[in-house]
Amino acid sequence: MEYGICNLAVIPLRAEASDRSEQVSQILFGEAFEILEWTERWVKVVTQSDNYTGWIGRLQFVMLGHIAYQSLKHTPAPLTYRAVTQAWKKADNSVLYLPAGSSLVFLDGVTCCIGTDRFEIVGEIGEREDIATTAKSFLNAPYLWGGRTHFGIDCSGFTQVVFKLNNIHIQRDASQQVLEGKLVENIEHARLGDLAFFNNPEGRVTHVGIMFNNGRIIHASGKVKIDSIDNEGIYSEEQKRHTHKLHSIKRFM
Repeated sequence: MEYGICNLAVIPLRAEASDRSEQVSQILFGEAFEILEWTERWVKVVTQSDNYTGWIGRLQFVMLGHIAYQSLKHTPAPLTYRAVTQAWKKADNSVLYLPAGSSLVFLDGVTCCIGTDRFEIVGEIGEREDIATTAKSFLNAPYLWGGRTHFGIDCSGFTQVVFKLNNIHIQRDASQQVLEGKLVENIEHARLGDLAFFNNPEGRVTHVGIMFNNGRIIHASGKVKIDSIDNEGIYSEEQKRHTHKLHSIKRFM
């Protein structure tokens, strides 16, 4: 088995081996993966953190040894918590702008190492906050299919990264996340940090958000925003109607 690790700020994970293929997720700085298949320009991978499969460009990562991969698997690296953290690449004096949730692998003081590259973290790395504070930091982030950063994020990418920043690890898609956690009996028993799931007319779970107190929910739909929620689903103040039908509520904490 071969392994790789992302040495750029963020790279697209695509459904097929093509620049025109949809972005199904993103791999952030310092996240590792197993390599399943090689082509001339593309590599099929499965991510270490959530077992998500897709294709990345051959020029967008570096190789990682088996021992280093296992080390990261069993001892997760420290994370970046700010929307943007600067990492100075010493080899050429360039700067990478790391999104929240990036992994500072093999960190020694303020320096992390990926392959032969050494990156010095500029300024404070930041520290973990609570679910509500982390979630609200994403307010107004634009919706982006497959996105996982403050500069573009989808509904399940939002819930996954907010939880990751609070040391809770869940799967990538809403249809996968709904299979985890403990079922909450009804919305009256929901509490801050629970995940609410919503289904389409065919009954398939297609949307997810994070419960706040007082009948509110924060979710990514057009942008990350806070809306009302009741037994029927999400009520949009902007659109003056229910926009998502409630399927279930799950607890992960």
